[in-house]
Amino acid sequence: MSRSRKIVLGIVALLVVALVAAYWWQRPLLLTGTGYAAHNACALDRVAGRGDPEGDLPPNPLVPVVRTSADGDETTGSILGALARQHAWYAPGYGCTLADERPDLPEPVEVPGANPYAAAAAPGDVPPGVAEALAAAFGDDLPASDREDLGTRAVVVLKDGELVAERYADGFDATTPQLGWSMTKSVTDLIVGRLVHDGELALDEDGLRPEWTDERAGITVRDLLQMTSGLEWDETYALNTPITRMLYLEPDMGAYVAGQGLAHRPGTYLQYSSGSTTLLCDILAERTGLGPNLPRETVFAPLGLGSAVLEPDPTGTPVCSSYLWASPRDWAAIGQFALQDGVWEGERLLPEGWMEESATAVDVESFEDEPYGRSWWTNAAPDGALVEPGLPADAYFAEGHDGQWIVVVPSEGLVMVRLGFTPEREDNRVLSSAVSLVDALR
Repeated sequence: MSRSRKIVLGIVALLVVALVAAYWWQRPLLLTGTGYAAHNACALDRVAGRGDPEGDLPPNPLVPVVRTSADGDETTGSILGALARQHAWYAPGYGCTLADERPDLPEPVEVPGANPYAAAAAPGDVPPGVAEALAAAFGDDLPASDREDLGTRAVVVLKDGELVAERYADGFDATTPQLGWSMTKSVTDLIVGRLVHDGELALDEDGLRPEWTDERAGITVRDLLQMTSGLEWDETYALNTPITRMLYLEPDMGAYVAGQGLAHRPGTYLQYSSGSTTLLCDILAERTGLGPNLPRETVFAPLGLGSAVLEPDPTGTPVCSSYLWASPRDWAAIGQFALQDGVWEGERLLPEGWMEESATAVDVESFEDEPYGRSWWTNAAPDGALVEPGLPADAYFAEGHDGQWIVVVPSEGLVMVRLGFTPEREDNRVLSSAVSLVDALR
């Protein structure tokens, strides 16, 4: 073999080694991207009944090379159809779960009937001020490209328990399930409230994990709900951060979060953490023996949320930080249940005063820019300052990634739901629309 040929072959070998090494170095990042794509494609098809998964992919340099394919209940995401494969498995009642193999899940608890809003007739004449508020929420005054960036897909308005207005984008209607992302955390507060009401749980219970034999043993249910656990966390939605690692790389999300060290003494520092909420549901799912049926048994069935699906991880832990799908009217029912302080169809399902406490801002040192209660964002900070001065001090919010909102204003009897896809626009017009609705419906 000639010297020049040996040099060429050596260079080729080095390039191959370098490419293989680069792939394994970047593989966690690639798996995050393909996991997101697989889960998104599976859920949009099988849960939401939509055929446009690319419409819900956020801006990311991996998007042009990510491929998805479906085979029955399995959806696969990959890089160019070959690398960093991730698999999402659909199960009725539970939606889609990322796992190497199909997870073994129990039969889902039946959700009988429907909540009063699901079957309600479409609202009749909408007052002019209300119509104008909805028009602003949908960006009717904006150029087409800005309207697309705004991305509003649904707005539902309840006043004094009545459905008074709703509007949907093309391709969406009152029955289309939409992902609430972190609005799921607020529903977790309702799950905990149900268990506390039934005497199965106390907010100040500690010693929540057997392996926590250090200072983490002092973490309470309350700490996990109000983001004061002190566990190390980074909520940045970027490739291979703790939040994206939990959602797209870890087969046991609860164990992953429980394994984090302490950054602060429990109960002293507020830092928003999707890990805390999912860990809490892991603990509750095991304690109650309900597994992935935890939300169905405690909240969906009593409220008649027939469209609601809270997707679990491969171990059966409901991903209570992020993965609740529901129709706009079912999301509105969740807001109304909160407004009524847990009374539903004449029956008290949460402890009296539960929502007033949940909607009171935690008064500790905080990493967050806005006041936070017990898994609900609050309009009033501990010092009385208002996030949105145009709304009453008792207003509070469930908020989710890409612009998902439930606005609850108890003193005005108002619930507003806004669902959409707004990954880049800073102002999604939710609070300004809510202010307009309050004024129009007084």
